[in-house]
Amino acid sequence: MSKRLGFYLLPLFAVSMLGFAIYHVVQAQQKPPKPPPPLEPARTPFGRTVAGAGIVEARSQNIAVGSAVPGVVLKVWAPEELGLPAKSGLMPWEALIGQCVKQGDPLFRVDDRHYRAMLAFHEANLASARAQLAKLEQMPRPEELAVSVAKVEVAEAAVEIQRDLVERDAKLVASGSVNDEQYRQHRLSLRMAQKQLAQAKADLALTRAGSWGPDKEIARAAVKLAEAQVQQDKTDIERAIVRAPVDGVVLQVNVRPGEYVGNNPNAALVVLGVITDHLHVRVDIDEHDIPRFLPGAPAVASLRGAPDKKYPLTFVRVEPYVIPKKSLTGDNTERVDTRVLQVIYSLKPEGKPIYVGQQLDVFLDVGAGEQAPAPPESFAR
Repeated sequence: MSKRLGFYLLPLFAVSMLGFAIYHVVQAQQKPPKPPPPLEPARTPFGRTVAGAGIVEARSQNIAVGSAVPGVVLKVWAPEELGLPAKSGLMPWEALIGQCVKQGDPLFRVDDRHYRAMLAFHEANLASARAQLAKLEQMPRPEELAVSVAKVEVAEAAVEIQRDLVERDAKLVASGSVNDEQYRQHRLSLRMAQKQLAQAKADLALTRAGSWGPDKEIARAAVKLAEAQVQQDKTDIERAIVRAPVDGVVLQVNVRPGEYVGNNPNAALVVLGVITDHLHVRVDIDEHDIPRFLPGAPAVASLRGAPDKKYPLTFVRVEPYVIPKKSLTGDNTERVDTRVLQVIYSLKPEGKPIYVGQQLDVFLDVGAGEQAPAPPESFAR
């Protein structure tokens, strides 16, 4: 009985395993249905359209504020120091983000201790140069003039004494009361006294004349040089303070106290933008779509993640210089050497806020596909 049962069970088991294998293979080869996308992609409302990616930017473009001098950052201004609303619990560089600053407001300061030391040194030099010039302009001193006058009077008296001796000897030499040698010595003494009188008068004239004109010019030049050095130090100290170039909103702060900043043009230390009720959208038009693009074409934009909401755009300008594309989407059909024409549109946010740097899907109505106008003559030349 058991043999007959085994005779029937073994083929039945083999058939069931074969069926299971066939079922498994069939199920493995079946592709599951594609799930619907979490968000419908943005669709153009126009019949003929040119699509492009747009980047939201401030009306003034995004101003990357840099430092005029390299050095270590000593201070980042807090909003309350600029008369702006304070934000508790945040560091100064964090609280500064999103604040509206005025042109000339300080943002941060680079180490300027060396410039301040040089300023003190050059201010001392300036004081010395001014004192030297004042001394030359006030010459002669009344005390020196009185001394020179007294020397002239003494020399005149000495001449009178020697002249009397010579006149007396001239009368006595004939009678032999005075020998020729004594007479000759008195005449030489008279000549010496006369020369000393002439020297005293020349010294008096020099004293009365005061300082020499070229000496004054040299002193004035020294004062100007010292003033220029002081002004240079003050300029360097002012350049160490980075200020807001325009009225705008602080979009980003990438600097902290203690960090070193250099003259790297690619490093945006502070990003500033002029944000009003309108923003600008920089749209990249692929070079293959340029022949179908028409400046001034109507356009709409939609936010990534909210394709149903359409924002009308107002044409602002075309930047007539085709550049390499910087914002790549990662599509397999996209070439890395793609070049784009950048078109600026104006956007008025409505409802939900739109932030600078946000990416939009932009669609341009090209109508019948008119050709883009030729560039201006100045560009052709």
